[in-house]
Amino acid sequence: MRQKLEDILKRTEWFRHDRFGMFIHWGIYAIPARGEWLKTNERMTNEEYDIYFDQFNPVDFDPKKWAKAAKDAGMKYVVMTAKHHDGFCLFDTKYSEYKSTNTKFGRDAVKEFVEAVRAEGLKVGLYFSIIDWHHKDFPKYNDLHHPMRGNEKYKDEIVDFDGYLDFMHHQVEELMTNYGKIDIIWFDFSYENMSGETWKATKLIQMVRRHQPHIIIDNRLEGSGEGFGTLVSDDISFFSGDFVSPEQALPHKGIRNINGELVPWELCLTMNNHWGYHANDTEFKSSKLLIRKLVECVSKGGNMLLNVGPDARGNIPKESLKILGEMGEWMKINSESIYGCTLSDLPKPEWGYYTQDGNKLYAHVFEQPIGPLSIENIAKEDISYVERLSDYSQMYISNSWTIKEYDITFLDMNQDLLSRNMINDMDTVIRLYLNK
Repeated sequence: MRQKLEDILKRTEWFRHDRFGMFIHWGIYAIPARGEWLKTNERMTNEEYDIYFDQFNPVDFDPKKWAKAAKDAGMKYVVMTAKHHDGFCLFDTKYSEYKSTNTKFGRDAVKEFVEAVRAEGLKVGLYFSIIDWHHKDFPKYNDLHHPMRGNEKYKDEIVDFDGYLDFMHHQVEELMTNYGKIDIIWFDFSYENMSGETWKATKLIQMVRRHQPHIIIDNRLEGSGEGFGTLVSDDISFFSGDFVSPEQALPHKGIRNINGELVPWELCLTMNNHWGYHANDTEFKSSKLLIRKLVECVSKGGNMLLNVGPDARGNIPKESLKILGEMGEWMKINSESIYGCTLSDLPKPEWGYYTQDGNKLYAHVFEQPIGPLSIENIAKEDISYVERLSDYSQMYISNSWTIKEYDITFLDMNQDLLSRNMINDMDTVIRLYLNK
């Protein structure tokens, strides 16, 4: 079985319109507060790691606050880790005792999350790890990532991997049937020979689409953040997913298939240097940088999924909330240059980026020009009207004597050539209505 790009593009219409989402990495790894890969980084046994299971009791957990923070930031969808690589489930699975309902917390966090996100009118996504470092039948000794890799105790261990796959498929089916409509399922991840049909991927996706026919799926049944999979080929597998998921690295020119056609893609990235809560990681990116990277994603035909890692009490860090608030202030004014927009056919300008929606071209100006602003590759007669998006103040085609020798269109802030106050510190958006 194979997929067609046109079917994928139809399924992802809303996704490619909305452009901006929130990722939430949260689980018992928030308690040691050293990141979500703690168990394997420190080669912890199940017994050593299970002290965090015993302590899990996020007294401040309120997904309504998370959903509101996402909406106020201008995000349109939210994806939360229903289960990460450590195997701990934030949902009430009947296939494992290793779940939030069996902790002091005693609640189905996924259920509450889904309800809260829907109540804010946002799309709902669930992340699910197809690897599981807690399950007895997941390979250990020769695995690339397992905490017990290379441990002589497991060198000759025989595991029932088919039994593990049945378990994993059953858990995915629970997520697809017990929580209403799910808009995104975000699988993670494949590597080496642990890819594709190793996961019985065709059977898995048949089940997912039977229960949720309109769901969109990432590409990580075929790879991880550094790989594109068959989505960029002319032979798209049934389990390729619907979008490519580059991680922590923004593609240079977007992502296209071998025929030069743009495929759906989404950059996922952290605010600091970890996905899960890390108490000592205070290297947060600025809202200015993140806004500009969101713009860059859209200018290349992609989405951005920006992560928060709530702490063990269930609170999004105050630094993250501050960044989200600042991004939200910019989005309140400039979101139309993000939603429904994509790349322009025009070359990237030296002062920023273009995004475009039909005949509306949005110039994202990052640098204060000296004098008029150059708009190359657009003839004056092809522009019908120009305005600054923040206040709808009109802008004009420049007729300054200083640029008469240039065969380039220039813009002035106003007829008095006062351009010095045009640019704010983050991104000033200029809307140009084009005649064609």
